[in-house]
Amino acid sequence: MSKKTSSLFAFFEEATKRPVPFERYTATDLWTNEHTSAQMLQYHLNPDVDLSSRKHAFIEASVRWMQDYFDIGNGFRIADFGCGPGLYTNRLAQLGAFVTGIDFSARSIEYALEASKKQGLLVNYVTQDYLQFQSDERFDLILMIFCDYCALSPQQRRALLGIFRKHLKPGGRVLLDVHSLAAFADFQGSVSLEKNQLNGFWAAEDYYGIRSSLKYEEKKVRLDKYTIVTSTEVRTIYNWLQYFDLEQLKSEFLDSGFRVDKACATVGGSAYSPEAPEIAVVARADGDF
Repeated sequence: MSKKTSSLFAFFEEATKRPVPFERYTATDLWTNEHTSAQMLQYHLNPDVDLSSRKHAFIEASVRWMQDYFDIGNGFRIADFGCGPGLYTNRLAQLGAFVTGIDFSARSIEYALEASKKQGLLVNYVTQDYLQFQSDERFDLILMIFCDYCALSPQQRRALLGIFRKHLKPGGRVLLDVHSLAAFADFQGSVSLEKNQLNGFWAAEDYYGIRSSLKYEEKKVRLDKYTIVTSTEVRTIYNWLQYFDLEQLKSEFLDSGFRVDKACATVGGSAYSPEAPEIAVVARADGDF
């Protein structure tokens, strides 16, 4: 075997290697890179796809459900963790709520802020990693939507629930959604190589993308590992997803001082089913029951 062949083999071995779950974390790169953050914003704003945000018709319906279920109106205080370009926050502000949106994508926050101004809305947008969020404000409702919770390690999720509890008013609630074990069962691992993978998502110049989709059966974790090769650099992006059943999610919340008081199939309030691809829960601090 030539030295060149040996190096190429080692490269592909590394590109398809299975790291320890959540050992490496590159979410910041995905959301703050100049090129990929612009691509993510385009996906957010496409009303007909479910890639970065849900389809806009679903968002409208879920906001109506939230309004009825939580009795959202004038003076109601909401924090949206991972708010993106404000697709939920601005709609909720239209109901009279005081809304804070937190996201570390400066591009998304800039879009959300401009959209709120055009609509005459006062929304407090914060460009920050929500795992570092601190405020004197207390909220009636904290949101984390589109399964962002699944992208966090167990340690990060526990820290986040602590942040939630600290920032809730007495009686305040949390609404978030996760991927279910039914969705995990449907996932099959794979490896692919493609030029300008995902229609040029990863770089402005030509590149080759290796996608290793890895399934961790025991931990119920998925990793989409992207190795992006341009003429000048090699980047690796790790997208982790934790999958849950309802009992595990309840247990995780209970360990952080919360109790789940409602389970649904989506954040639009549809009926819970263990066969649904997602689980949405409403929880409140244990002492508020």
